[in-house]
Amino acid sequence: MGTETAVDGVPQNEASASSAATSTANSIKAFIAGGVGGVAAVLVGHPFDLTKTRLQTASPGTYTGAIDVVKKTLARDGIKGMYRGMVPPLLGVTPIFAVSFWAYDLGKNLVYAANPKRDTPALSTTEVTAAGFFSAIPTTLVAAPVERAKVVLQVQGQGNLPPGTKQYSGVLDVVRGLYKEGGIRSIFRGTFATLARDGPGSAAYFAAYEVTKKALAPKGKEPGELNLGSVIIAGGTAGVAMWSIAIPPDVIKSRLQSAPQGTYTGFIDCTRKTVAADGIGALWKGFGPAMGRAFPANAATFLGVEVSRSLLDKLF
Repeated sequence: MGTETAVDGVPQNEASASSAATSTANSIKAFIAGGVGGVAAVLVGHPFDLTKTRLQTASPGTYTGAIDVVKKTLARDGIKGMYRGMVPPLLGVTPIFAVSFWAYDLGKNLVYAANPKRDTPALSTTEVTAAGFFSAIPTTLVAAPVERAKVVLQVQGQGNLPPGTKQYSGVLDVVRGLYKEGGIRSIFRGTFATLARDGPGSAAYFAAYEVTKKALAPKGKEPGELNLGSVIIAGGTAGVAMWSIAIPPDVIKSRLQSAPQGTYTGFIDCTRKTVAADGIGALWKGFGPAMGRAFPANAATFLGVEVSRSLLDKLF
């Protein structure tokens, strides 16, 4: 048997076991806290998201702007119309945001593993950005089908679908219909577009949050200490940073996921046809509602994450 090395008086195998347990506990807490934050985001932000999606996918001339979308939606369906299509993200938001924050935590661990002999435990902005980009990769596998179902439900509420388009009664009906239409491939349509949106977007998202929270940390306090005012402002800023660069791929994602089968062959084809038909400005449709949603929804997200994480830290 080999000799057992001690680190700070603790046998190495015991130290490794303790470190592994701590890492697992942190991953679990990141997963749960992300889910709580996601629910908060949907409750606050869904009306803005619906408005954005309808602007992005409607035929030219259907709406004059975001306010017109809201007015026509309220006139047609009342206040409940502003929450049409909320069930898919609400059901899927726990795994989406849970995986996102879990993957961000994992991304930070990978950064630490890549540079174990670091001068300070604090990650640089570049390292946070890399961890943020990484978080989008596993998250996309969950987000793409949820977004697909959400977009289909949101768009059919406009009432101007092409003749013969199937009307769905709810999220399960959407999933069944999409599978019957084109199998798993149909359910996951728009996956590359989702990653194209969320990769750079998540990099900006987490970097902006960490940088802003650090800048707003009260004198004498560490950025990690819970300060609700700083969390709200930093969370809102993170959302603005993400959506300031995410709208063009989001437009393509919405069009890919809402179009009848065979309309586009993929991301590049959809981009080319969108610009050819509606001009380059079409890639920024929905920018107003997205930015209007960005601050409150993501302030709610990070508030939910930080408060729940603080409570979880006290439990285990």
